[in-house]
Amino acid sequence: MALQLVIGNKNYSSWSMRPWVLMRQLGIPFEERKLRFDFTEGSDFRREVAAVSPAGLVPVLLDEGFVVWDTLAIAEYLAERFPAAGVWPADTRQRARARSLCAEMHGGFGALRQHCAMNIEAALPDVGERLWAGQPALRRNVARLESMWDEALQASGGPFLFGEFGAADAFYAPVCTRLISYALPVSDATRAYVRRVLAAPGVAAWIADALAEADYIADEEPYRTSR
Repeated sequence: MALQLVIGNKNYSSWSMRPWVLMRQLGIPFEERKLRFDFTEGSDFRREVAAVSPAGLVPVLLDEGFVVWDTLAIAEYLAERFPAAGVWPADTRQRARARSLCAEMHGGFGALRQHCAMNIEAALPDVGERLWAGQPALRRNVARLESMWDEALQASGGPFLFGEFGAADAFYAPVCTRLISYALPVSDATRAYVRRVLAAPGVAAWIADALAEADYIADEEPYRTSR
């Protein structure tokens, strides 16, 4: 039986994007089950997610009835289930460093996530300019991103954070879309890395699907009233 990944809308769901692009990019076979975001009480989304996940959130990985419901846990599960796929770097220290970067994304960058919600289809440069001027915490988040990425790329030689595309790149793929959507000012090196991530086949496939959704969800859209 194939793995099944339960996700939300591709235009908005940054957490769903991470395991999806990782599996697609690394050639790990899976079946997609997409649920339209609707967080109202008793909605189909809440009911269907609750039926498979005790956390009631997406993404959820299902493997013959076994449920994994956290993005970091999904990455670790995939690494053990498919040890040759390249989820993590082969080198012990680089593997630890890649896990550190993923954990930092998982628990940090609050200003970036709060003010620059993922919206792949949108072009919001005016919003980005206003946020950049008025939110020092956002500027600090981006500075940390650039420093972290530069260090990893310098150490690995690229083209991705630890050489080949892996979990760390998948975890930061939604950030790459945010930098584009809000036109946040970054260095040439950062822009080049962002372009490489967005051009990776797994990421490009997700973006194409997101652009084709044609679904506007007001609760996910803080900066506009229609698509």
